[in-house]
Amino acid sequence: MDPSLKEENLQSAEEEEEEVDPRIQGELEKLNQSTDDINRWESELEDGRQRFRAVLVEAMCKLDGLMKRIGRAVDDSKPYWEARKVAKQAQIEAQKATQEFQRSVEILRAAKETIALAEERLLEEDSRQFDSAWQEMLNHATQRVMEAEQSRTRSEAEHKKTAANYNSSISHMRQLEKKLKRSINKSRPYFELKGKYYLQLEHLKILVNERQAKLMSAKAEYRKALRNLESISEEIHAQRRSVAMGTREQGVGAEGDGGDDEVANFKMESDGLS
Repeated sequence: MDPSLKEENLQSAEEEEEEVDPRIQGELEKLNQSTDDINRWESELEDGRQRFRAVLVEAMCKLDGLMKRIGRAVDDSKPYWEARKVAKQAQIEAQKATQEFQRSVEILRAAKETIALAEERLLEEDSRQFDSAWQEMLNHATQRVMEAEQSRTRSEAEHKKTAANYNSSISHMRQLEKKLKRSINKSRPYFELKGKYYLQLEHLKILVNERQAKLMSAKAEYRKALRNLESISEEIHAQRRSVAMGTREQGVGAEGDGGDDEVANFKMESDGLS
C-alpha cells in the first residue's frame, strides 16, 4: 500500500474517533438524570418507609396502653364500631349510585330533546328536501335514547340496591348503639385514636407507593438510556468495520496483479504436468 494512502486512512480514522455522535451526549444526559432520580427516590422511599414504621409502632404502643386502661369495653363494643364502618361504606356506595342514576336521567333527557328537535325539523321540511344530516342526527339520537334508557334502568336498580343496603346497615348500627351504649362510650377514645392512626398510616402508605412507582420509572428510564447507548455504540462500530473492510479491499487491489500472475503460472505449470 502507498505510505501516503495509509497515513491518510489513519488520519481519517483518528478524525472519526474524535467526532462524537450527538445522540451519545443526549443519552448520557438521560443516564445521568436517571441516576440522580434513582438516588433521590431511593432516599425518599426509605424515609417514607421509616416514617410509616415509626407511626405504626407509636400507634400500637398507644392503643395497647389505652386498651389496658379501658379493659373489656373495647372487645364488647367492637360489633358496633364494625357496623359503623360498614354503614359508612354503604353510604358512600349509595351516594355514588345516586349520582350515577341522576347522570343517566340527564343523558336520557338530552337524547329525547334531540329526537324531538329532529322530528320537528322533519315535519317542517318537505320529505324530499329533508337534510340528510338531520336524518343522521335522528338515527343517532334514537340509538342514544335506547342506550340511555338501558343505562338508566341499570343505574336505577343499583341505586335502589345500595339505598336498601345503607338503610339496613344504619338500622343494624343503631340497634347495636342502644344495646352497647355503655361500652361504646367507654371505648370511644380507643376507637377514635385508632381511626386517627388509620388515616395517617393510609396517607403514608400512599406516599410510599407513589415513591416506589417513581423509583421504578426512574430505573426504567435508566435501562432505556443504557440500551440506547449500546445500540448507538454497536451501530458506530458496524459503520467503522464497514469502512475498514472497504479500505482493506482497496489495499489488496492496489498492491498489484501478482495474484493474477500466480494463477497464470499455476495454469502453465498445470499444462506442463498434463
